[in-house]
Amino acid sequence: MSKTLVIAEKPSVAQDIVRALTPVAGKFDKHEDHFENDQYVVTSAVGHLVEIQAPEQYDVKRGKWSFAHLPVIPPHFDLKPVDKTKSRLSAVVKQAKRKDVTQLINACDAGREGELIFRLIEQYAGGAKGALGKPVQRLWLQSMTPQAIRDGFEHLRSDAQMQGLADAARSRSEADWLVGINGTRAMTAFNSQGGGFFLTTVGRVQTPTLSLVVEREEKIRKFVSRDYWEIHASFGAQAGDYPGKWFDPQWKKGEDPEAKADRVWSQAQAQSIADAVRGQPASVTEESKPTTQASPLLFDLTSLQREANGKFGFSAKTTLALAQSLYERHKALTYPRTDSRALPEDYLGVARQTFEVLADSGMAHLAPFARQALEGHYVRPSKRIFDNSKVSDHFAIIPTTQAPHGLSEAEQKLYDLVVRRFMAVFFPSAEYQVTTRISKVQQHHFKTEGKVLVKPGWLAIYGKEAADEVEGAKDGDKGQNLVPVQPGEMVRTEQAEPKGLKTKPPARYSEATLLGAMESAGKQIDDDELREAMQEKGLGTPATRAAIIEGLLTEKYMLREGRELIPTAKAFQLMTLLRGLEVEELCRADLTGEWEYKLAQMEKGQLSREAFMREIAAMTERMVKKAKEYDRDTIPGDYATLSHPCPNCGGVVKENYRRYACVGRSDDASGAGAGGNSGQGCGFSFGKSPAGRTFETAEAEQLLAHKRIGPLEGFRSKAGWPFTAEITISFDEESNNYKLEFDFGDDKNAEDTGELVEFADASLGACPICGSAVHEHGSNYVCTRAVPTAAQPTPSCTFKSGKVILQQPVERAQMEKLLATGKTDLLDKFVSMRTRRAFKAFLVWDKDAGKVNFEFEQRESKYPPRKTAARTATKTIAAGAAKKSAAAKKSPKEPKATAPKAPRKSAPGKAPSAALAAVIGAEPVSRPEAVKKLWDYIKAQGLQDPKDKRTIRPDAKLQAVLGKPEVGMFELAGLLGPHLG
Repeated sequence: MSKTLVIAEKPSVAQDIVRALTPVAGKFDKHEDHFENDQYVVTSAVGHLVEIQAPEQYDVKRGKWSFAHLPVIPPHFDLKPVDKTKSRLSAVVKQAKRKDVTQLINACDAGREGELIFRLIEQYAGGAKGALGKPVQRLWLQSMTPQAIRDGFEHLRSDAQMQGLADAARSRSEADWLVGINGTRAMTAFNSQGGGFFLTTVGRVQTPTLSLVVEREEKIRKFVSRDYWEIHASFGAQAGDYPGKWFDPQWKKGEDPEAKADRVWSQAQAQSIADAVRGQPASVTEESKPTTQASPLLFDLTSLQREANGKFGFSAKTTLALAQSLYERHKALTYPRTDSRALPEDYLGVARQTFEVLADSGMAHLAPFARQALEGHYVRPSKRIFDNSKVSDHFAIIPTTQAPHGLSEAEQKLYDLVVRRFMAVFFPSAEYQVTTRISKVQQHHFKTEGKVLVKPGWLAIYGKEAADEVEGAKDGDKGQNLVPVQPGEMVRTEQAEPKGLKTKPPARYSEATLLGAMESAGKQIDDDELREAMQEKGLGTPATRAAIIEGLLTEKYMLREGRELIPTAKAFQLMTLLRGLEVEELCRADLTGEWEYKLAQMEKGQLSREAFMREIAAMTERMVKKAKEYDRDTIPGDYATLSHPCPNCGGVVKENYRRYACVGRSDDASGAGAGGNSGQGCGFSFGKSPAGRTFETAEAEQLLAHKRIGPLEGFRSKAGWPFTAEITISFDEESNNYKLEFDFGDDKNAEDTGELVEFADASLGACPICGSAVHEHGSNYVCTRAVPTAAQPTPSCTFKSGKVILQQPVERAQMEKLLATGKTDLLDKFVSMRTRRAFKAFLVWDKDAGKVNFEFEQRESKYPPRKTAARTATKTIAAGAAKKSAAAKKSPKEPKATAPKAPRKSAPGKAPSAALAAVIGAEPVSRPEAVKKLWDYIKAQGLQDPKDKRTIRPDAKLQAVLGKPEVGMFELAGLLGPHLG
């Protein structure tokens, strides 16, 4: 009997399919790698099992980081198994090749990537023929509920219907390979020409995305703030006072982007206006009209990621993972990897059913709104919500008809976000009364705007706080109820004062704003409807944008500081290179957006795969040719001049593309151009990217100032291994100049060579280990007995502490204080090796560890200290050594007896007081039981402070027990004692 093989993308989806089909197709038997019954065999991949590679004759092994073998543009691509999933691939292929399996169903995720996963597996299983030759159908699922899966099997798509998506999927994969492999090898070869190995990754979508962040940072750095003034006035009417702001009614937008109708660029002019109107009468005209505000559109993935980033600080990657879990595991959301914000026109019945489920759900904060929508017949046809022309392969993200259980806190937050948006889009628009009042004093005009919410409509779902946020009424002259002014009434200008302000640079990108910029290929579009029209020309797809951002962070092209994304020196260097080489395809977001648009056309069958790949090949050849043939000494760019002088001659040190180099003294170096090396310097220079890690300008400044920096992370050896080291600038006798060196912490003059050390400086104090004198030696403070000296050739002490620790210089005075008192002052320039963030700490002598350690500033806690013995918390600078030292001191323990332990006796119950009994009941309880019951009561009544869950705000019943209006969680047990016994 012939069977159909169903290949899902993940094992969990295969299980869902089996559960959904069992009632209609019969029971399945479970095997090691698949499920099977009389009609179906169901198995799954685990993501990508196969990847593309160049054929053997094009696969360069040696010399791949040189220009010799570039560009690599194979006529076709071979396949190779992904190493870590080879066994899974073998299992899937084995089922596909079975003689009784006569047709296949592609049940991978409904999108470009899911299509590619299946197509490559099928091609690999077909071997030299390139395909198995068995008929293929497509299961297209928007929801993972059992009924949706059964419906999907009733409406399978044909292989011909999916050909456009398959072509786009293969073309995207091959285009990324061509641009990524050739671009990365070409730029790495270019950057490694001066010696060493400087891996420089580029990508078809990754690099234009980075260019957006770099261009924004360049605008911020070049921004020059300007002073301006506003004139704020207060007017007195019969009914009361109201504010107003001066504006020029004749103002028109010009070339100055910072000019606005209410800005004055001269303090004298602003003061003159204020003095002229103060105390004077004013005539009033006003216009009042109703206005409405519709709810935002339903979520697609990008808008959901932006909203979750703005509201909760979730990264795009986190939001996608949560949405995928809510889709796959909990069956609570529809397919999340979508770029559509509309629903199919035949989905009205499903929407009503979803509202019915929400109305009966346990979500007390949302169920009433669902009932209101059903009773008010809000769920009705609307082109804004139901529009087939705006639904391609997927529709908007909405809740399913399956109410979820057991959600994590983060999953619940995201689910609530989607549910609120889904309900809001059906609710009536919010209605406002908007009043614009003009108060004219002599020839000067002052504007006052009032915006009053008349009917909340959909805003009721979000509550008052969100309603205020949506109104955007953040200025003092907006969003207020205005006192009335009678027709013809003259008001008096009670106060008028100029307010000095400064123009601000554009904000750095957050993940939310960068996702928006990627969606519109860098064009600043705030309007939801317009942005939707631009989506097909965006950078990447909703499903890939999170991974692109994470990739840039992993490659250290960007850092995440709070919610800001900050480009590194490595990013600026890459952009300088690509601009200098005139490889604009990899720099301009809008050009790469065009490639994405063509892939979308291919999905619809409007562009051939061959035409697209010809364009990609031409782009690749041009990119490599530009890098190969570049023949100038440096790349033109906007380079820095360091403030600290050359250590060799005192000249000016300037940046060029590859190095920081001395260009001579300032009077000689004035002619140095953009390259920064046309002056006659002394020959001192150091590379900008030693061992593949690029100096930030501030780090280069610090290196010049202190001749030492670090330890720094991110270096890579020639073999590609990452390492951490300090960097020094030291004098080299052979070249008679200073040069850059790595310092791994060894004192070469002493421990390595055995050369005797003579100390010329005065002692800083007594060694805390042996009492001998401590001196400066190289990059450390050391005990005289810790290095070979004439008095003691063999070292006998271990005391040594760096003069720079995590980029914090430790001055002599601080080391003297540590040796005298055991502790330095609070030092504030430490930089974490892990997070690269600055922190403050004391340096202390830790006798137990035999090391200098960190001690952090103690902050006052509102909670009493625990009664258990506590040791001062310190963080070891060399944790590994401390652990070994501690282990060595431990004495061996006696072996434990193997006899079974007697069961613990439970504490006898005690009768609660009347006050406590009113909260937890009158039955005798032990103290732990009483505390547990108390917590159950606190959580049930919602008595934890929402901003600090460790603080309890008792209601009247609980306050009778605790005796205070506010209690810390650690106080509960102690306050409970008097009420038991």
